Amino acid sequence: MRTGVKQTVLMAAMTIWAGAAAADHELDGRDVARGAGLYQEQCAACHGADLEGAPNWRSANADGTLPAPPHDETGHTWHHDNVLLFDYTKLGGQVALEMRGVTGFTSAMPAFGDQLSDEEIWNILAYIRSTWPEEVQRIQKGRNPRH
Repeated sequence: MRTGVKQTVLMAAMTIWAGAAAADHELDGRDVARGAGLYQEQCAACHGADLEGAPNWRSANADGTLPAPPHDETGHTWHHDNVLLFDYTKLGGQVALEMRGVTGFTSAMPAFGDQLSDEEIWNILAYIRSTWPEEVQRIQKGRNPRH
């Protein structure tokens, strides 16, 4: 990634994080019904209509990437904080991982920042969270700063 692009991405991420960190919980008060519809339109083709993920999602593809994981409680989405999930969706998996210094993993998750507004991304994430058992929601909430 070129230096100018890295700086732009880093500045955008810092702005997103600063706004998100000020919230009590970034996913509270979102339009879950709208998020459910957007999930079906934008995410279900890869992650499954019922958030079940692609078949064999733990086995790498020929290019070394993993198929789309489930977003229900059987997957690992809830193991991550809200800002990473947001960045992963908006900027694409590889950029989000590189921003966090993660190496040795190649993500096939495309960026949706051109197709979805920030509010729409948060609504999708709120919908996904709403499907998890209360205990899983509580654990994931604890993975966020100030919680």
